[in-house]
Amino acid sequence: MGYESQCAYRVDGQARAGRAHLEQHALVVRGSPRLSIPLATVKAASAHAGWLTVVFDGGVAELELGADAARWAKRITSPPSRLAKLGVRPGQRVLIVGSVDEAFVDEIGRTGAIVLKRAPATPVDVVFYAVDRPAALGRLATLASSLAPAGALWTLRPKGQGGISEAATMAAGREAGLVDVKVVSFSETLTAEKFVIPAARRVASGRRAAIRAR
Repeated sequence: MGYESQCAYRVDGQARAGRAHLEQHALVVRGSPRLSIPLATVKAASAHAGWLTVVFDGGVAELELGADAARWAKRITSPPSRLAKLGVRPGQRVLIVGSVDEAFVDEIGRTGAIVLKRAPATPVDVVFYAVDRPAALGRLATLASSLAPAGALWTLRPKGQGGISEAATMAAGREAGLVDVKVVSFSETLTAEKFVIPAARRVASGRRAAIRAR
């Protein structure tokens, strides 16, 4: 369930219509005029009778979201951690490839996950691959071979102009035999894109992983 909805909204009592997006760092409504509320400026968020009310430094905004209003309010007041969004859990084997911030590596370790910086002989649950140039996307096929059947490979790529495009990343993933299933904001400068092994290939991958583990 995503956080995007066409809705009526009011700002300081003035009614408008637009499309709302709850992003990692802001609540954005694309309408006339456009509304962007940094979550760091939000003082309170509550739901009542299908309306989400957000009190922030610049005033008060109300969005008509129906049954989803309470869910949005909870997300604003109690956002999930970055690792929760990335699906990292205790006990998982996590392979780090490329120039990944050491603070993030430490963050993974504190969850109880096992951090690896060299591909082991046996499959891993998650790969984080920092991609610094388009040519580096050619390594995805090799990294995919390290994944457990239900594992996830996350590319971490620069945002903005001059970065690596989403289209190029998706194409490289398909060429590596993977399916892209999720995109999240990793940081102010990086986008994370999740790839998995297609369901039809997971049984065969599991058999190969079992053979390697013997």
